[in-house]
Amino acid sequence: MSSSSDFQQDRHSFSGSPQKWTDFELPGDTLYYRFTSDMSNTEWGYKFTVTAGHLGRFQTGFEILKQMLSEERVIPHLPLSKIWEWQVGVACRQTGHQRLKAIHLLLKIVQCSTQGDCDLTLLKPLWQLFTHMENNLCQDTAKPGILLPLHRALAELFFVTENRVTELGSLQEYLLALNTEDHLHRCTAQ
Repeated sequence: MSSSSDFQQDRHSFSGSPQKWTDFELPGDTLYYRFTSDMSNTEWGYKFTVTAGHLGRFQTGFEILKQMLSEERVIPHLPLSKIWEWQVGVACRQTGHQRLKAIHLLLKIVQCSTQGDCDLTLLKPLWQLFTHMENNLCQDTAKPGILLPLHRALAELFFVTENRVTELGSLQEYLLALNTEDHLHRCTAQ
């Protein structure tokens, strides 16, 4: 299978049992395939399913949301609270670059949101991840203070979010929502 008729671009070849076949993506809107039998078997052949454009593909969704959040005239028409909820869930579940991209979108949402658009209590798992990274950084004095991309992204998210809730006059509620009662007692004792 290929995206070109000469089978030179984006070529994927399969042979043998169905377990050896894997899902793959081809760019463009055309699929070329060739089936060749060596006549060593009397089975009927192979079956495959082609699906155009996957709904929910991460990169596609990221690019669309990023563009929509960049258009000031579009923002009032977006269900920001629902998008916020989805993106926090994505940032909690994903790893690597996808998590960083989800955090990037969360930053954009915080910057363009109004009071009540974002349920900031949903950030609690990301706050716990951030504080864990901060504690590890403080405890490991042997390593130079180089922050990982995730650590930097979370630091920026919480810095911007804190500034935003301060502007909106809800800093106390925000801090209470992110921290556990045990953590607040320790801070008070210090």
